[in-house]
Amino acid sequence: MGTLRIRPVAAADAAALLRFEIEHRAYFERWVQARDPAFYSAQGVAAAIAAAESAWAAGQAFQYLVVEDARIVGRVNLTHIRRAHFHCADLGYRIGEHDGGRGVASQAVALCLEQAFGAHGLQRIEATARPMNQGSIRVLERNGFHQFGHSKRSFELGGQWFDRLLFERHRDEPQAA
Repeated sequence: MGTLRIRPVAAADAAALLRFEIEHRAYFERWVQARDPAFYSAQGVAAAIAAAESAWAAGQAFQYLVVEDARIVGRVNLTHIRRAHFHCADLGYRIGEHDGGRGVASQAVALCLEQAFGAHGLQRIEATARPMNQGSIRVLERNGFHQFGHSKRSFELGGQWFDRLLFERHRDEPQAA
């Protein structure tokens, strides 16, 4: 594996991000809700990046690109930030189909947690995974997440309902399980 890092998404990333999202669209849509078709255009990605930059500036969400050498290989995000009384966020990540299985997601999540518990001052991070997504569950467990719940038939995808496993990680817990 080359040098892996995360960095905030920026307007200059629009063309490369659009290529990445189009290339992996079908793969991602097997696991998560499809994006609006309008997203898959230069204007759509530019608007999404502008919204991400605005949310970052307001402290509402932090969206990162996962970059290996100079190539986008994924995304990792902290969303639904709740400051008062909670100081927590939801973690989400997606790694391109051909970059899975080589530790990219685990490393990207670790880098994101460093930012979450460091620069962003969060205390607790939540994440979900479908029970059948053993790869994602392993990524979370490797990064010190613990399952705290099981939500039944709580996620609809393609007309079918799925369970979700609920995970959490606190700032004062060790990184690796």
